[in-house]
Amino acid sequence: MATEAKKSGGFMETVKTIFWALIIAGVFRSLFFQPFWIPSGSMKDTLLIGDFVFVNKMTYGYSYASCPSVRLPAVGINIDAKKLCGVFDGDNTRLFGGEPERGDVVVFRHPVTGYDYIKRLIALPGESVQMKRGVLHINGEPVKLEDGGIFEEQAGPQGPQGLRPRCENGPVGDGGLCQKSRQWETLPGGVTHSILNIANQPTDNTGIYTVPEGHYFFMGDNRDNSTDSRTPRVARGVGFVPYENLIGRADRIMFSSAGRSMFFFWTWRGDRFFKAVE
Repeated sequence: MATEAKKSGGFMETVKTIFWALIIAGVFRSLFFQPFWIPSGSMKDTLLIGDFVFVNKMTYGYSYASCPSVRLPAVGINIDAKKLCGVFDGDNTRLFGGEPERGDVVVFRHPVTGYDYIKRLIALPGESVQMKRGVLHINGEPVKLEDGGIFEEQAGPQGPQGLRPRCENGPVGDGGLCQKSRQWETLPGGVTHSILNIANQPTDNTGIYTVPEGHYFFMGDNRDNSTDSRTPRVARGVGFVPYENLIGRADRIMFSSAGRSMFFFWTWRGDRFFKAVE
């Protein structure tokens, strides 16, 4: 009997330990830093598929979007952040709110689907944005561009989803060299970052977007392979993003894997560990 009681007590202690570990992890993830796995190539070459970044939630303060969504399709779990913290939704304000800066790489909640996106902040409330022949114009003025050479990567399936990169040098078979033109773009305020070009397409020539108050305009660095604020929500795009939908700023790449799984150690990118996001 004593042995059975001891086993029972040991089991309950294990359950309690796991429970409190999950609570602490949830609080840490909600209030301080959220891990984010890069699933697509929309931010190349700043962020690559398989980069594992830490998102600083303290930078912009907190809103309902700061609550993490819990999505585990394999076991049928899909708990959206709005179900957990929806009571705080609707006023487009934040607790301990901080203003994002142009050029920040930001994780935000999609205004319609609720899924997390990561893009670069391009324009602030009240500003106008337009693309002309692939050149970004802010408030009617073109941004500064400099040649950045050629970005190269191996063609073939990338990441857990097996996504294949689009190439400026035409369709390229698996194992071939996929190339894109790269430029250095300098935004108003001085932030310089790389952008990639693949082809001439409708998003290279747009109308004028005027950012509403309390909203922001985001774009991917891989300009021709990004669903972002250039495409309105009614067309399955992102549109303008409300202030309360910001989750945090991506500050640092902690780990990176070029393979289908992070456990394939032979695909790890050692030169990207602890790399700052710029």
